[in-house]
Amino acid sequence: MTPMPEAVMYNPADHREADDETMRLECGVFGVYGPDGAAAVAALGLHALQHRGQEACGIAATDGQRFHTERHMGLVGENFSGDVSERLPGNAAIGHTRYSTAGGSFLRNVQPMFADLDTGGIALAHNGNLTNFMALRTELIADGAIMQSTSDSEIILHLIARSRRRRIMERFIDALSRIEGGYALVALTNKKLIGARDPLGIRPLVLGRLGEHYVLASETCALDMIGAEFVRDIENGEVVVIDETGVTSQRPFGRQPARPCLFEYVYFSRPDSIVNGTSVYEVRKRMGRILARETGVEADIVVPVPDSGVPAALGFAQESGLPFEMGIIRSHYLGRTFIQPTQGVRELGVRMKHSPNKAALAGRRVVLIDDSIVRGTTSVKLVRAVRAAGAAEVHLRSASPPIKFPDFYGIDMPDRDKLLAAQKSLEEMRQYLEVDTLGFLSIDGLYEAMEAGARNAEHPQFTDHYFTGEYPTRLLDREIAEGRHDPQPQLSLLASA
Repeated sequence: MTPMPEAVMYNPADHREADDETMRLECGVFGVYGPDGAAAVAALGLHALQHRGQEACGIAATDGQRFHTERHMGLVGENFSGDVSERLPGNAAIGHTRYSTAGGSFLRNVQPMFADLDTGGIALAHNGNLTNFMALRTELIADGAIMQSTSDSEIILHLIARSRRRRIMERFIDALSRIEGGYALVALTNKKLIGARDPLGIRPLVLGRLGEHYVLASETCALDMIGAEFVRDIENGEVVVIDETGVTSQRPFGRQPARPCLFEYVYFSRPDSIVNGTSVYEVRKRMGRILARETGVEADIVVPVPDSGVPAALGFAQESGLPFEMGIIRSHYLGRTFIQPTQGVRELGVRMKHSPNKAALAGRRVVLIDDSIVRGTTSVKLVRAVRAAGAAEVHLRSASPPIKFPDFYGIDMPDRDKLLAAQKSLEEMRQYLEVDTLGFLSIDGLYEAMEAGARNAEHPQFTDHYFTGEYPTRLLDREIAEGRHDPQPQLSLLASA
């Protein structure tokens, strides 16, 4: 294989402010087959998935003959409203809302991506990350492929186009046999809507029914938005095809135990979603209850870091018997293009987003509940703001275990040397965060909150490498970049393909 050119490698951390510790999920996907005005339905579905990516969005629709696509930087509501069905006519559509992890912030990287093949047109939208993206990209370029983007989604289109199989579904499955990592895909031909989930089910995908028509979406909240009925989760390693005859299912790579991503429950999914049959809201409340049992402390009130810390704080308050108070008020009206020209102004950014409620905090011993702690930079600012509002004590609690390892399956988080828990002991973190006490939910407590039983050390029930360092697949691109790639054939999750 031609050596991978290091200059092409894209690291999301390179595009962050130094104190930006927000974790972002790459994107959300949506597809619908059957109704007139399918693009408008897709736009509504994408509204519900906006939390999964606020950088860019796109929709591709077909009337069975021609494809119509639009891709934009910005939010769904800014770009897809009004006459969307007239601009994108057809009775089948797929959509995508994006934050980049593989590929930069450019319009050419926005999905869905479209290609004309000898079998007809195909549009594709992808959630997740391919861990052999750069290896495949280098191989394709060496073989003459011309890339129009730096997104791993384009790789899948090239693999479909270059497959020697005759039928489009055979080509699609052939392409899946080459990719590794965590992904949920929706694809659209002029006759079919296709959905696929990676062999471990790391990234989510659900099937819904809208009257007589069918829908695919990253989360059930998108089904709720359009009034669709939840049918079931797409299973790990499953490929579904939706056409005028209904829904058919294939399992081209056999069966193996699923390992869905725990961070879908900790942080990313909307609390009103049902992910893999489990209520995200109820899981987060149980996380808070168990956190109270594991790290309880004498205090006066429980305060969430809004919005993602609210369910866990409710659970903590209910278990501990302490009053739940909205001690921090979040502003929902910050413009996404707000310019922070100086470090001094950036330091005030946390007060713009999270404002301490002095009436609730003054003189109180506060248990501050956050969903997770990444770099710790935002946590320090919040703690200082709570103290400045008059809190007598601040006890910080994380509703997830310490994050010690980076992710390579679609979550943009800092490298390991920037992760607070990877660099400091619990006491060192407490001092850095300027809190009276600090506590984290244990990994066993998180599994208990999932009602999954004890963690199986040999075969974990979930993808939890950010806490444990145990990655569920090989990381080929990383091995190549670090010079650790074994040139001998390696057993792949897709070796049976």
